[in-house]
Amino acid sequence: VQLQASGGGLVQAGDSLTLSCAQLGRTYTPGTVGWFRQSPGKEREFVAAVNSEGDRTEYTDSVQGRFTISRDFAAKTVYLRMSNLKPEDTAVYSCARSIILSTRLFNYHNWGQGTLVTVSS
Repeated sequence: VQLQASGGGLVQAGDSLTLSCAQLGRTYTPGTVGWFRQSPGKEREFVAAVNSEGDRTEYTDSVQGRFTISRDFAAKTVYLRMSNLKPEDTAVYSCARSIILSTRLFNYHNWGQGTLVTVSS
């Protein structure tokens, strides 16, 4: 399973941005999809995840209420809607797949290429 993240860019604090994580290939493979981010000098951290059925989600505390994860089964795409962005949200955002709904990095694989989000103050 190959995943491709897109949608990053340069925005101002308070703006919104939506990232996409598309599953490439003809066949849809179910599974949890998670978003992680990594800032310079920091370790990769969990942001949000949605389970295979799309009815359960997990968020890290710092984005709760500002970010929304969802999935479009027909498009084989998972979205991360980010609102009220803050400079501390600046990072490379990557998506990956897991067989379970988890916040733990080691449960994820099939990492897609990241997309850079820069939030200016």
